[in-house]
Order: sequence, then C-alpha cells, then structure tokens
Amino acid sequence: MRVFLLSLGLALFAAPSLAEEALPAIAARLPTVQDAVPRGPGVEARLAEISRRVEAVTQYPALARERRVSGTSQVSFQVGSGGTPERIETAVTSGHPVLDRAARRAVEDAAPLPFVYGRITVPVEFSLRED
Repeated sequence: MRVFLLSLGLALFAAPSLAEEALPAIAARLPTVQDAVPRGPGVEARLAEISRRVEAVTQYPALARERRVSGTSQVSFQVGSGGTPERIETAVTSGHPVLDRAARRAVEDAAPLPFVYGRITVPVEFSLRED
C-alpha cells in the first residue's frame, strides 16, 4: 500500500511538468477566438463621425429660412445593418415641425453610418447666423 501511495505521489508531482509541455500543442489545435470589441475607431470617434455626417447633409428648409425660424432638434435612432438608421424619432423638438422633419431627413440622408450599439441621439442645429 505504501509503495502504491508513493507511486501515486510521484505521478502527481510529475504531472504538472507534463501538462506544461503539452499546453502549446493543445493551444495550437483550439479555434481562434474573436474579440467582442471590433477593431477600428472607438465609440467616441464613431459618434463624432455620425454627427459630422448628419451635419454635412443637413438642408435648412427654405420655408424656415424665409420665416427666420431657427432651433435645435435632437433626433434619436439606432444604426442597423449596413449603416442604415432605423426607428428615427424626434427626441427633443426644436419647436418647429419643419425643422424637426428636416433633422430626421438629414439622419436618413447621412447613411451609411458607422455602427454603434444601442439607441443614440444626435443634435441637429438650424441657425441663421451669417458665416
């Protein structure tokens, strides 16, 4: 019985070194794991790009310009597959339906957008200042 226990103890003591030698071979056979976070720009950079694209395509409605109407509309949406904005809504109104419609249209026209998980809100400003 003592000999058996002594043999078992030696086998257990030797096992870690055998396992360490086998680890590289085992790891080489495992499938590659993809990171959950995509490579590329971070969330802040993608949100800034979305705002930039929306601002670039925003059209000041002629009727609003004529009536000297200004304001900021906040538009809420999700970015779907292929960068398409989905479920577009006015989160905070500018107080002028014509500006709110133009803001929602700008979000549609800015596609394709970089992907951001979840619902985002982008301010769309309509200002009559002379540049």
